[in-house]
Amino acid sequence: MTLYKKLVRDGIPQIIESKGEKCIYEILDDEKYAVELRKKLDEEILEYIEAANVEDATEELADVLEVIHAYALIHGVSLENAETMRLKKASERGGFANKVFLVEVLD
Repeated sequence: MTLYKKLVRDGIPQIIESKGEKCIYEILDDEKYAVELRKKLDEEILEYIEAANVEDATEELADVLEVIHAYALIHGVSLENAETMRLKKASERGGFANKVFLVEVLD
């Protein structure tokens, strides 16, 4: 028996059961879901940071995006609206492509 106690993708219980194994899971209420989703985001970002190659990094970025999609649903925000906001901020303040590292602001 392996104890996980973590948020997983919706299809994981069926995948486990299709292999002839049994699993115990629960459907979280909104409050617990928000807590576990934050843990999942932390987990996926750490896995991205620790990725050994571009293929693994790409897979982990996809997982991060899946969590972002879930957050959008929680907040009732469409990804299109989030993208519009991202573009607005990029237009006003820039993105991160130029690798600018602010050291200090002098008074």
